[in-house]
Amino acid sequence: MEWRPSRWLLTAILALGVLAACSLLASEMPRAAAWAAALAALGYGVWLFRREARRPARSFVFRGDAAPVRVDGEPATDFELQWRGPLAFASWRGPRGRRCRCAWWPDTLPPARRRELRLAAPAGRAARRGASMAP
Repeated sequence: MEWRPSRWLLTAILALGVLAACSLLASEMPRAAAWAAALAALGYGVWLFRREARRPARSFVFRGDAAPVRVDGEPATDFELQWRGPLAFASWRGPRGRRCRCAWWPDTLPPARRRELRLAAPAGRAARRGASMAP
């Protein structure tokens, strides 16, 4: 399964940068400070946009047995897949032990591929059984 940066996310990042700059200009902040902060907010939004857009595409392989998930051909440890409505969030530790994350948005994961990912991904850990009543 392939992951790539979402155009929806890129659009949202850029829109939030522009809206942050506009909200600073519309505030009661002194004009000089408002313009400086607006330029900083817009610059940060553009920086985030470029950083996200340059993320390389990734390839995920889910074997279905006890073998670890492979990301770009490397085994991924502590792989977790969480769902928030139509969004899927993957988190794992790479070969150097660093935590890596990817999010599939609806424009990068159509419904058929979403079902495929739900079936192929390793089962999540079961919640620990706690007390059914307060002590």
